[in-house]
Amino acid sequence: MTTYLNRRIFLKGLGGAVLAAPYLGSVFERAAKAQSMPSPATPRRLIVMFTHYGCVTNRWFPEKSHGALTADDLMPTTLAPLAPYASKLLMPRGIRSMNEWTARMVRGQGNDSHTQIVGSFFTCQPVTPNSNEPFSFEQATKFQAKPIGPSLDHVIAEQLSPNGTPLLMNTGGRSDSPQSAISYSAAETAFSGLNATQAFSGLTGLFEQRAPMSADTYAALRGKSVIDLVRDDLDTLERFDMSQADRRKLSAWKELLDQTGTVVASAQCTEDLAATLGASRDNVSTAGRRGFGTDVLTTRISDDLDGADVYSAIAALAASCNANPVIFLKYPGNYVFSGLDINTESHSLSHRLDNAGMQGSCLPNALEMLLKVDAYYAQKFAKLVGMLESMQEGPGTVLDNTATVWFNEMSDGNAHNLNNAPILQAGSAGGYFKTGAIINVDPGAPGASDMSNGASMSACTDGTSGQRINGTTQSTGTDPTVANAPINKYFYNLMNAMGVKAGADGYPEKGGSAEVSKFGYSDQTEDFIGGAGAVTDAGIHDPGEFTELKA
Repeated sequence: MTTYLNRRIFLKGLGGAVLAAPYLGSVFERAAKAQSMPSPATPRRLIVMFTHYGCVTNRWFPEKSHGALTADDLMPTTLAPLAPYASKLLMPRGIRSMNEWTARMVRGQGNDSHTQIVGSFFTCQPVTPNSNEPFSFEQATKFQAKPIGPSLDHVIAEQLSPNGTPLLMNTGGRSDSPQSAISYSAAETAFSGLNATQAFSGLTGLFEQRAPMSADTYAALRGKSVIDLVRDDLDTLERFDMSQADRRKLSAWKELLDQTGTVVASAQCTEDLAATLGASRDNVSTAGRRGFGTDVLTTRISDDLDGADVYSAIAALAASCNANPVIFLKYPGNYVFSGLDINTESHSLSHRLDNAGMQGSCLPNALEMLLKVDAYYAQKFAKLVGMLESMQEGPGTVLDNTATVWFNEMSDGNAHNLNNAPILQAGSAGGYFKTGAIINVDPGAPGASDMSNGASMSACTDGTSGQRINGTTQSTGTDPTVANAPINKYFYNLMNAMGVKAGADGYPEKGGSAEVSKFGYSDQTEDFIGGAGAVTDAGIHDPGEFTELKA
């Protein structure tokens, strides 16, 4: 090459590294090999959003219960905010979680309708001490019972996370009691979550100390390829007088970039990225401030973010920075959504009453307010999904390499039923899961196309207090004979997608080499009656994941 090149051409953003490459003597010879090699492995992550008290199932689920999931399927539902991401979504239908509370103890323990459900949700274990009196107010069994094993987040984190612990964030900034806690590091050992300030502080040590994010890096974050970022520099370089050998190398390098140029790591793990997502220091400080108003979740932090969105931004930042592959975002129970013009706390509202009792006169406009809360949660999940989708990673996005799952504590909040569980997943965890689909996994369903959406709209529908509601009858729930495929099997899917290993018996085991095919005390909610050991032959009756969810 006979003409002097300005050194700044080589050092300009990403262009510097790219433009220097043609002058490596081996690049021309190695180009063909590089084109045929697989892309570097990208990290896989699990991000969970957990909300309390179920939903209005008739308006949460689409009418279609099996088949392709489209934006049109979601638009008539409270999940409408997720419509733009329909092709990235997976809705497993027909699943039951464990340890359902019933008035006559026909399907679970007799402790408390929330203590036993949340304690068992991610552990699939009974709670202790046991009670066989569903309406007892004995403190130890109603309010203090805890599961006898660790929860899913810790089982995964033990094998995959730094220090063996997950990242758990309480979006309301509150600590949890056994009536709302979902995370247990071991038997009867609750794990405390972090508020926004605490979680963000744990990430700042990962920030790269460098100049603010360049325009090229920001473009890469938004999905622009390397070849597009440096096209002007390459065109300038081609106009220089150079040897035929150098020109061939440059041509080969351009072809290589064109084929692999979208394989760009997600943006720098910097404070600039945090601010781009919405997790600036000021926003985090506001969202994490205890006592900040009565409804920090819906309080506006900026034009397009509220307090809950800041927590989602921290989760997305943690994922992009590869700080922890196991991230749980937990929304609070007993919450007053005053920002939604709702003055009844969420637990009472889920009972459709002005209190947390099991029966009484319908609270005026209870269903209208419940639908408003459901739509709010859907908006928050959509915001989280959008943040993950906005960051390029490998040939796809951070979302593509993640299983981001919204779990509800129960199905209908008045019935406290656990069959027909409302579960929505975004992202394929690096291609492990199908997306753009609703898949009915209940083998006992009468037909894949006619799964029940429940009966949430069967009571308190006139907006007045004239109707009576009785939660003990479970009339607003789903017929207990359908939608009973055990949630344990879906947990096996998630663990195997993440690369968790099991021992020879199929249970997760650090250092194991097999796929996970078992988890928890039992996969039948009837086995929980009476607590651990009360039911003969309690255990995993149907090992192995839902193969129909796999890509």
